[in-house]
Amino acid sequence: MNRETITADNAPEPAGPYSHAVVANGFVYISGQGPIQPETGEMPDSFEEQVRQTLNNVKTILEAAGSGLDHVVKVNAYITDLTRFSQFNEVYKEFFQNAPPARTTVATALLGMLVEVDCVAIVEQI
Repeated sequence: MNRETITADNAPEPAGPYSHAVVANGFVYISGQGPIQPETGEMPDSFEEQVRQTLNNVKTILEAAGSGLDHVVKVNAYITDLTRFSQFNEVYKEFFQNAPPARTTVATALLGMLVEVDCVAIVEQI
């Protein structure tokens, strides 16, 4: 089995003992990412900006792993308030415009964040 851990330079530091991502057997598995701005360590105030920052963090890690948003096959999204589901979808569509991946979205309690996202993507073989 081929397995490699990924740490992206331009993404927020992991908040615990985990890697940003793991590449194994042609796939990259991204750990749950939140809305932390890597430059400042702060979170945006609005829900929409938290979603946007979270997805930008996911994008950065995917690219560090040799993949990208167009190669995502599955997304898991966790939001604190399902009444904001349509707001989440509006921002989400900015990142996944064509042939969006499979997705599960659930309401959950998050520590200080309004959203968290993890995903699985294909890594192109060189």
